[in-house]
Amino acid sequence: MQLFSIFVTMRNIKDLQIAGSKDKAILLDCFYKDDGTAKPIVIFSHGFKGFKDWGHFNYLAQQFAEAGFIFIKFNFSHNGTTVSDPQNFGDLEAFGNNNYIIELDDLKKVMDWSLSFADLKNESDANKLYLLGHSRGGGITILKAGEDSRVKKMVTWASVSQMDRNKPLTIETWKRNGVVYAKNARTKQDMPLYYQFYETILANKERLNINHAVKRLSIPFLIVHGTADTAVKYHDAEELLYSAKHGKLLKIENGDHTFGVKHHFTLPLPEMAKEVIEKTISFFLQ
Repeated sequence: MQLFSIFVTMRNIKDLQIAGSKDKAILLDCFYKDDGTAKPIVIFSHGFKGFKDWGHFNYLAQQFAEAGFIFIKFNFSHNGTTVSDPQNFGDLEAFGNNNYIIELDDLKKVMDWSLSFADLKNESDANKLYLLGHSRGGGITILKAGEDSRVKKMVTWASVSQMDRNKPLTIETWKRNGVVYAKNARTKQDMPLYYQFYETILANKERLNINHAVKRLSIPFLIVHGTADTAVKYHDAEELLYSAKHGKLLKIENGDHTFGVKHHFTLPLPEMAKEVIEKTISFFLQ
Protein backbone atom coordinates (compact mmCIF):
# COMPACT_ATOMS: atom_id res chain seq x y z
CA MET A 1 0.00 0.00 0.00
CA GLN A 2 1.38 3.39 -0.98
CA LEU A 3 1.26 6.09 1.68
CA PHE A 4 0.83 9.75 0.91
CA SER A 5 1.89 12.59 3.18
CA ILE A 6 -0.03 15.81 3.09
CA PHE A 7 1.97 18.86 4.08
CA VAL A 8 0.13 22.02 5.00
CA THR A 9 2.15 25.23 4.90
CA MET A 10 1.68 27.64 7.78
CA ARG A 11 1.97 31.17 6.43
CA ASN A 12 3.14 33.87 8.81
CA ILE A 13 3.17 37.21 7.00
CA LYS A 14 4.94 39.68 9.25
CA ASP A 15 5.18 43.48 9.18
CA LEU A 16 3.16 44.08 6.03
CA GLN A 17 2.48 47.78 5.47
CA ILE A 18 -0.89 49.16 4.42
CA ALA A 19 -2.13 52.75 4.34
CA GLY A 20 -3.43 53.99 7.67
CA SER A 21 -5.00 57.23 8.82
CA LYS A 22 -3.51 60.65 8.13
CA ASP A 23 -0.74 59.33 5.86
CA LYS A 24 0.73 57.01 8.49
CA ALA A 25 1.24 53.32 7.84
CA ILE A 26 -0.47 50.41 9.57
CA LEU A 27 1.86 47.48 10.16
CA LEU A 28 0.10 44.11 10.26
CA ASP A 29 0.72 40.38 10.58
CA CYS A 30 -1.35 37.59 9.07
CA PHE A 31 -1.15 33.95 10.25
CA TYR A 32 -3.01 31.07 8.54
CA LYS A 33 -2.79 27.58 7.08
CA ASP A 34 -2.23 27.79 3.33
CA ASP A 35 -4.51 24.86 2.50
CA GLY A 36 -7.09 26.28 0.09
CA THR A 37 -10.03 26.00 2.51
CA ALA A 38 -12.30 28.90 3.39
CA LYS A 39 -11.50 30.02 6.93
CA PRO A 40 -13.02 32.59 9.30
CA ILE A 41 -11.04 35.81 9.67
CA VAL A 42 -10.22 37.10 13.17
CA ILE A 43 -8.85 40.64 13.48
CA PHE A 44 -7.19 41.53 16.78
CA SER A 45 -6.93 45.10 18.12
CA HIS A 46 -4.37 45.90 20.84
CA GLY A 47 -5.02 48.32 23.67
CA PHE A 48 -3.62 51.59 25.02
CA LYS A 49 0.19 51.60 25.12
CA GLY A 50 0.00 48.25 23.31
CA PHE A 51 1.33 46.90 20.03
CA LYS A 52 0.83 43.83 17.87
CA ASP A 53 3.94 41.99 19.09
CA TRP A 54 3.39 42.60 22.79
CA GLY A 55 3.70 39.66 25.16
CA HIS A 56 2.14 36.47 23.83
CA PHE A 57 0.39 37.95 20.79
CA ASN A 58 2.56 36.03 18.29
CA TYR A 59 1.84 32.82 20.19
CA LEU A 60 -1.84 33.77 20.18
CA ALA A 61 -1.78 34.23 16.40
CA GLN A 62 -0.16 30.83 15.95
CA GLN A 63 -2.81 29.14 18.10
CA PHE A 64 -5.62 30.67 16.08
CA ALA A 65 -3.99 29.69 12.79
CA GLU A 66 -3.58 26.12 13.94
CA ALA A 67 -7.25 26.07 14.96
CA GLY A 68 -8.28 26.93 11.41
CA PHE A 69 -8.57 30.72 11.37
CA ILE A 70 -6.92 33.52 9.46
CA PHE A 71 -5.58 35.67 12.31
CA ILE A 72 -4.67 39.28 11.66
CA LYS A 73 -3.08 41.59 14.23
CA PHE A 74 -1.85 45.10 13.60
CA ASN A 75 -0.41 48.28 15.04
CA PHE A 76 -2.77 51.22 15.01
CA SER A 77 -1.21 53.88 12.79
CA HIS A 78 -0.74 56.33 15.68
CA ASN A 79 0.09 53.91 18.51
CA GLY A 80 3.56 55.43 18.91
CA THR A 81 5.64 52.68 17.34
CA THR A 82 7.35 53.06 13.98
CA VAL A 83 7.57 50.91 10.86
CA SER A 84 11.29 50.42 11.41
CA ASP A 85 10.92 49.66 15.14
CA PRO A 86 7.42 48.25 15.75
CA GLN A 87 8.05 47.10 19.33
CA ASN A 88 9.18 50.39 20.86
CA PHE A 89 7.53 53.78 21.23
CA GLY A 90 9.78 55.89 19.04
CA ASP A 91 7.11 58.26 17.71
CA LEU A 92 5.56 59.93 20.72
CA GLU A 93 4.27 62.78 18.54
CA ALA A 94 2.04 60.28 16.71
CA PHE A 95 0.99 58.79 20.05
CA GLY A 96 -0.03 62.22 21.29
CA ASN A 97 -2.08 62.86 18.17
CA ASN A 98 -3.91 59.56 18.29
CA ASN A 99 -7.65 59.39 19.02
CA TYR A 100 -10.57 56.98 18.86
CA ILE A 101 -11.75 58.11 15.43
CA ILE A 102 -8.31 57.38 13.99
CA GLU A 103 -8.41 53.91 15.54
CA LEU A 104 -11.91 53.21 14.20
CA ASP A 105 -10.76 54.26 10.74
CA ASP A 106 -7.63 52.12 11.05
CA LEU A 107 -9.67 49.05 12.00
CA LYS A 108 -11.94 49.59 9.00
CA LYS A 109 -8.88 49.77 6.75
CA VAL A 110 -7.62 46.45 8.14
CA MET A 111 -11.05 44.87 7.66
CA ASP A 112 -11.18 46.13 4.06
CA TRP A 113 -7.68 44.78 3.45
CA SER A 114 -8.56 41.36 4.88
CA LEU A 115 -11.39 41.00 2.36
CA SER A 116 -9.40 42.21 -0.65
CA PHE A 117 -5.85 40.85 -0.19
CA ALA A 118 -5.23 38.56 -3.16
CA ASP A 119 -3.37 35.88 -1.19
CA LEU A 120 -6.44 35.37 1.05
CA LYS A 121 -9.05 35.08 -1.70
CA ASN A 122 -8.98 31.27 -1.74
CA GLU A 123 -8.30 30.97 1.99
CA SER A 124 -10.96 33.12 3.64
CA ASP A 125 -14.69 33.06 4.25
CA ALA A 126 -15.84 36.65 3.82
CA ASN A 127 -19.09 35.83 5.62
CA LYS A 128 -17.19 34.97 8.79
CA LEU A 129 -15.39 38.15 9.73
CA TYR A 130 -14.81 38.26 13.50
CA LEU A 131 -13.27 40.87 15.80
CA LEU A 132 -11.20 40.44 18.98
CA GLY A 133 -9.96 43.35 21.08
CA HIS A 134 -8.07 43.89 24.33
CA SER A 135 -8.70 46.74 26.77
CA ARG A 136 -9.18 49.98 24.81
CA GLY A 137 -8.95 47.84 21.69
CA GLY A 138 -12.01 46.05 23.04
CA GLY A 139 -13.89 49.34 23.10
CA ILE A 140 -12.83 50.07 19.51
CA THR A 141 -13.92 46.55 18.55
CA ILE A 142 -17.39 47.07 20.04
CA LEU A 143 -17.86 50.44 18.37
CA LYS A 144 -16.79 49.10 14.98
CA ALA A 145 -19.03 46.03 15.26
CA GLY A 146 -21.91 48.35 16.10
CA GLU A 147 -21.48 50.30 12.89
CA ASP A 148 -20.32 47.65 10.42
CA SER A 149 -22.63 44.77 9.50
CA ARG A 150 -19.74 42.73 8.06
CA VAL A 151 -18.77 41.74 11.62
CA LYS A 152 -20.47 38.45 12.54
CA LYS A 153 -18.98 37.65 15.99
CA MET A 154 -16.99 39.51 18.58
CA VAL A 155 -14.88 38.84 21.68
CA THR A 156 -13.42 41.41 24.04
CA TRP A 157 -10.71 40.86 26.64
CA ALA A 158 -10.66 43.24 29.63
CA SER A 159 -12.58 45.80 27.62
CA VAL A 160 -13.57 49.27 28.71
CA SER A 161 -17.30 49.98 28.88
CA GLN A 162 -16.96 53.68 28.10
CA MET A 163 -14.46 55.71 26.16
CA ASP A 164 -14.54 58.94 28.17
CA ARG A 165 -12.65 57.92 31.33
CA ASN A 166 -11.22 61.35 32.07
CA LYS A 167 -11.62 63.16 35.40
CA PRO A 168 -12.83 66.81 35.48
CA LEU A 169 -9.66 68.13 37.19
CA THR A 170 -7.50 66.38 34.60
CA ILE A 171 -9.58 67.89 31.81
CA GLU A 172 -9.11 71.42 33.17
CA THR A 173 -5.33 71.01 33.34
CA TRP A 174 -5.32 69.28 29.97
CA LYS A 175 -7.13 72.15 28.27
CA ARG A 176 -4.92 74.75 29.93
CA ASN A 177 -1.62 73.05 29.05
CA GLY A 178 -2.68 71.43 25.79
CA VAL A 179 -1.17 68.11 26.88
CA VAL A 180 -1.18 65.54 29.69
CA TYR A 181 1.24 62.65 30.07
CA ALA A 182 0.63 58.95 30.64
CA LYS A 183 3.49 57.16 32.36
CA ASN A 184 4.51 53.89 30.74
CA ALA A 185 5.42 51.76 33.73
CA ARG A 186 7.35 49.28 31.59
CA THR A 187 9.44 51.67 29.47
CA LYS A 188 9.43 54.60 31.97
CA GLN A 189 8.41 56.97 29.17
CA ASP A 190 6.11 59.94 29.72
CA MET A 191 3.75 59.53 26.78
CA PRO A 192 1.90 62.68 25.63
CA LEU A 193 -1.81 62.97 25.00
CA TYR A 194 -2.70 66.22 23.29
CA TYR A 195 -5.99 67.95 24.06
CA GLN A 196 -7.29 67.07 20.61
CA PHE A 197 -7.94 63.61 22.08
CA TYR A 198 -10.60 64.96 24.40
CA GLU A 199 -11.95 67.38 21.79
CA THR A 200 -12.49 64.38 19.50
CA ILE A 201 -14.51 62.65 22.22
CA LEU A 202 -16.71 65.73 22.66
CA ALA A 203 -17.27 66.03 18.90
CA ASN A 204 -18.18 62.35 18.48
CA LYS A 205 -20.16 61.51 21.61
CA GLU A 206 -22.77 59.32 19.93
CA ARG A 207 -20.36 57.43 17.68
CA LEU A 208 -18.14 56.73 20.69
CA ASN A 209 -20.97 55.60 22.98
CA ILE A 210 -20.12 51.97 23.74
CA ASN A 211 -23.37 51.34 25.62
CA HIS A 212 -25.44 52.37 22.61
CA ALA A 213 -23.24 50.33 20.28
CA VAL A 214 -23.69 47.20 22.42
CA LYS A 215 -27.47 47.65 22.49
CA ARG A 216 -27.52 47.78 18.68
CA LEU A 217 -25.60 44.51 18.33
CA SER A 218 -27.42 41.38 17.27
CA ILE A 219 -24.30 39.22 16.90
CA PRO A 220 -22.79 36.75 19.39
CA PHE A 221 -20.57 38.59 21.87
CA LEU A 222 -18.21 37.04 24.43
CA ILE A 223 -17.00 39.32 27.24
CA VAL A 224 -13.84 38.08 28.99
CA HIS A 225 -12.66 39.83 32.14
CA GLY A 226 -10.55 39.12 35.21
CA THR A 227 -11.88 39.79 38.69
CA ALA A 228 -8.52 41.24 39.82
CA ASP A 229 -8.11 43.65 36.90
CA THR A 230 -6.91 46.97 38.32
CA ALA A 231 -6.54 48.76 34.96
CA VAL A 232 -10.14 48.18 33.83
CA LYS A 233 -12.40 47.10 36.66
CA TYR A 234 -14.52 43.96 36.47
CA HIS A 235 -17.58 46.20 36.74
CA ASP A 236 -16.96 47.26 33.13
CA ALA A 237 -17.65 43.69 32.02
CA GLU A 238 -20.88 43.64 33.99
CA GLU A 239 -21.98 46.88 32.34
CA LEU A 240 -21.30 45.43 28.89
CA LEU A 241 -23.22 42.26 29.72
CA TYR A 242 -26.19 44.26 30.98
CA SER A 243 -26.52 46.07 27.64
CA ALA A 244 -25.80 43.11 25.35
CA LYS A 245 -28.70 41.25 23.74
CA HIS A 246 -26.56 38.24 22.88
CA GLY A 247 -23.71 38.64 25.36
CA LYS A 248 -21.97 35.98 27.41
CA LEU A 249 -19.52 36.68 30.23
CA LEU A 250 -16.42 34.59 30.89
CA LYS A 251 -15.31 35.47 34.41
CA ILE A 252 -11.62 34.81 35.09
CA GLU A 253 -11.19 34.43 38.84
CA ASN A 254 -8.18 36.44 40.09
CA GLY A 255 -7.38 37.40 36.52
CA ASP A 256 -5.43 40.62 36.00
CA HIS A 257 -5.55 42.93 32.99
CA THR A 258 -3.38 40.65 30.81
CA PHE A 259 -4.37 37.32 32.38
CA GLY A 260 -0.96 36.72 33.87
CA VAL A 261 1.10 37.46 30.75
CA LYS A 262 4.01 39.92 30.79
CA HIS A 263 6.23 41.46 28.15
CA HIS A 264 8.59 39.89 27.16
CA PHE A 265 6.76 36.57 27.01
CA THR A 266 8.23 33.10 27.26
CA LEU A 267 6.44 29.77 27.58
CA PRO A 268 4.78 28.25 29.50
CA LEU A 269 1.57 30.22 29.18
CA PRO A 270 -0.16 31.08 32.48
CA GLU A 271 -3.17 28.83 33.05
CA MET A 272 -5.65 31.71 33.03
CA ALA A 273 -4.28 33.00 29.70
CA LYS A 274 -4.51 29.46 28.30
CA GLU A 275 -8.16 29.28 29.36
CA VAL A 276 -8.91 32.65 27.76
CA ILE A 277 -7.37 31.61 24.42
CA GLU A 278 -9.04 28.18 24.38
CA LYS A 279 -12.49 29.53 25.21
CA THR A 280 -12.15 32.40 22.76
CA ILE A 281 -11.29 29.94 19.98
CA SER A 282 -14.20 27.68 21.01
CA PHE A 283 -16.60 30.63 20.92
CA PHE A 284 -15.54 31.61 17.41
CA LEU A 285 -15.84 27.99 16.23
CA GLN A 286 -19.44 27.65 17.41
